[in-house]
Amino acid sequence: MLQRLPVGIQTFSELRERDCLYVDKTEAIQRLLCKGKYFFLSRPRRFGKSLLLSTIKEIYQGNRALFDGLWIADQWDWSKTHPVIHLSINKLDYQGLGLETALQQTLEAIATQHGLTLVSTTLKNVFAELLEKLAKQQGNVVLLIDEYDKPLIDYLDDIPQAKANQQTMKTFYSVLKDSDPYLEFLLITGVSKFSRVSIFSDLNNLFDLTFDRSASTLLGYTQAELEHYFTPYMPETESYLGLTRAALQEKIREWYNGYSWDLRTRVYNPYSILSFFQAQAFRNFWFESGTPTFLPKLMRRKKVYRLDKLRVDELALGNYDLEELELVPVMFQTGYLTLKDQDKRGMYWLDYPNREVRASMMMFLMAEWAHVEPARTTPMVVHLSEAFDGNDLPEVIEIIKTVFKKIPYQIFLQDREAYYHSLIYLTFFYLGQYSEAEVNESNGRVDCVVKTATHIYILEFKLDKTAQAAMAQIKARDYAGAFRDDPRSKVLVGINFSSELKSVDDWVVEG
Repeated sequence: MLQRLPVGIQTFSELRERDCLYVDKTEAIQRLLCKGKYFFLSRPRRFGKSLLLSTIKEIYQGNRALFDGLWIADQWDWSKTHPVIHLSINKLDYQGLGLETALQQTLEAIATQHGLTLVSTTLKNVFAELLEKLAKQQGNVVLLIDEYDKPLIDYLDDIPQAKANQQTMKTFYSVLKDSDPYLEFLLITGVSKFSRVSIFSDLNNLFDLTFDRSASTLLGYTQAELEHYFTPYMPETESYLGLTRAALQEKIREWYNGYSWDLRTRVYNPYSILSFFQAQAFRNFWFESGTPTFLPKLMRRKKVYRLDKLRVDELALGNYDLEELELVPVMFQTGYLTLKDQDKRGMYWLDYPNREVRASMMMFLMAEWAHVEPARTTPMVVHLSEAFDGNDLPEVIEIIKTVFKKIPYQIFLQDREAYYHSLIYLTFFYLGQYSEAEVNESNGRVDCVVKTATHIYILEFKLDKTAQAAMAQIKARDYAGAFRDDPRSKVLVGINFSSELKSVDDWVVEG
């Protein structure tokens, strides 16, 4: 009988007691626990951070029975236990009580659980007193803090409140430096790496694991882990989807693999993999579990609509400040971009990690620029794919017109170039998920190639010129020459877009 798939389970004890599948990460965890004392780790949401902290908690509390059959069972001194303070910041009622009050009440509740009486009245002193008294009572404290950045991320549209929370957090973490004699181990996790000066300035011995090779496979599933732990689930999935083992593994890799923080190892999104084998369907599970509404808005505000094949230096991947959100580090840290390569000059190439993220981001970006609901974009692009397959060019033109239809005219006029380029690019880039399509953009022009079973369509777009000018450029640059040896029929399409009409006003076709 197959073990249960722990979709959504973030507590190690529940996972083990319910006999759920656990991809054994305890060897890597043991190395981390023996490596040092103060750590920080940034990873995207739904990547196993909460389960990691829960696992560490059970190790330090000496609950060996939960680890039967796992690597660490015979590799750890279970007689040595430590008190654990495990703070899940997202569970605090900081939106109702305020962050300072919510933290202080939580610390006071922890003290009560351990039979401790605190006399301090301020957050800073309550925290310091709790650490000291708990250490003297039971031994040095293991401090695990999950989603440290939630009180900042939740207020990105209210910077004054975000800054107030930031100051509270700085005060809170400042306690740790002088509490060093009472601490055994510290791990802080989150999605974002906000400027260390703004929060952890007093914690100068905090080691950042984010890009460290030792943590590259601490979270996420490697290819070897996928093949080892999920092989029992594959026969039924193969049968249901009508795929061979090789075809299934390749499609899973295309959809859910690709994340890397060291350029050596690529890992699968664990939430997507568990959800896939449970649903036996290829869907955008990770994206559906938490839509980042502020990201497409931030991209439109900064007039950015393409994120594939970005070239940046290491500094661009690092910390960012509340008042000036930089798009690249935000997109990288939240998991919508990942490391793809590094050139000889040390520059990093970033791209979408996989099909799941690429298709989902295209859907939300198209919706943001086209002023429609995200759910409307995919049917529109699928319809476009069908029109090309049916060699129905009038319908192709009508669909392109529809893409622009909902944009308020006054908003469009304020930024006609950006709207024109973004929506043509996004439409055909997204089309690549359903058809063999390529879109190129340079020097203010856009051209696309769409291949079907019978035809190769070469399209050139112009803004406020003529369809004939677009056709002349296709011929002058011999775009069709690249496909001369391909037996499929070549169709050249010149399209002019009128900013005054906010629509295609003319198009010509040859072939």
